[in-house]
Amino acid sequence: MKLSQFKFKLPEELIALYPHSLYREFETEDGGKETFRFTRRDECKLMVLHRKSQTIDMYKHDADGNPIEGEYLDFRNVLDYFDEGDTFIFNDTKVFPARLYGTKEKTDAKIEVFLLRELNKEMRLWDVLVEPARKIRIGNKLFFDESGTMVAEVIDNTTSRGRTLRFLYDCPHDEFKQELFALGEAPLPRYVIDRRENHHGTPEDMEDFQCIFAKNEGAVTAPATGLHFSRELMKRMEIRGINFAYVTLHCGLGNFHGIEVEDLTKHKMDSEQMFISSEACEIVNRTKKSGHHICAVGTSVVKATETAVGTDGMLKEYEGWTNKFIFPPYEFGLADTMIANFYHPLSTLLMETAAFGGYELVMKAYDLAVKNNYKFGCFGDALLILND
Repeated sequence: MKLSQFKFKLPEELIALYPHSLYREFETEDGGKETFRFTRRDECKLMVLHRKSQTIDMYKHDADGNPIEGEYLDFRNVLDYFDEGDTFIFNDTKVFPARLYGTKEKTDAKIEVFLLRELNKEMRLWDVLVEPARKIRIGNKLFFDESGTMVAEVIDNTTSRGRTLRFLYDCPHDEFKQELFALGEAPLPRYVIDRRENHHGTPEDMEDFQCIFAKNEGAVTAPATGLHFSRELMKRMEIRGINFAYVTLHCGLGNFHGIEVEDLTKHKMDSEQMFISSEACEIVNRTKKSGHHICAVGTSVVKATETAVGTDGMLKEYEGWTNKFIFPPYEFGLADTMIANFYHPLSTLLMETAAFGGYELVMKAYDLAVKNNYKFGCFGDALLILND
């Protein structure tokens, strides 16, 4: 397929800058008013696609089974489509506070440093992105706190914006990492940060941009579809007899890189580290053999499981990297059901969703989403794709 086939007009106001929330106004002691935001991650809108019947559900139904116009399904309704014995596969990667703000020595120029991954624990080496990159050269020192104790030296250029930093901080590694992360912000995508009023994060972002089941640190962006799951919803799923399997894929910034070729077969994805345990394989394969549904929660889970599925349709243990790029047409080997967010035009995440749900049906759903003011992006609304 061609890149241009995934272009659509996304109104600016439909890009979610915060998770689905309730806003309440309270009176302050001096008689003024103050508005507070309460996150309700499992109450976003939910749209449901039925692949075989080529139908789309947006509304809740009355007692007679008729859709109630204007009363949209919300994410908690996902439970209505699954039964005892079905399995959800989650990505349990954990986001770390990767965005730091520092100053350059002598000039005091403000620099944004985005931590990508630690290269060497003993030497405190990190692979990072810097902005503005033109100001940062090998040998420069960057300061990250007012006391001047957290300092880094640029020791290599890796890409146009990429640098290798050595942190000059003499203490045990755990203490260093704790101090470093204390200076950081949640690594929200640029399309969120740049649209907020102050172009900065908030203290709540680290919790909002973290799945409640996050466990294995290493992601620089959240597996966004997993953000919709609350503890209450997962407890209800557990009571229903739904199984949970966890895989780890450390989501990287490659998901946000623009595609520069019209022919999608020529696009190369960045590699991401992933792990699939024997325990996850046992749960998923038992479910598949019993004929129950396997639901992949998000594009990162689909990428991971499609990397590790065998020719027999069973999930295999895996430890390594994947640069799998999934776009239509694609024959899926494992999950029969998928949950996704609504993604940006021309994005690889939209392409993978279209491969799973069928190009025509998914693009029709996106058209409906825009017309009905669904929210897009990492904090946006959700799409459930069923094989019925």
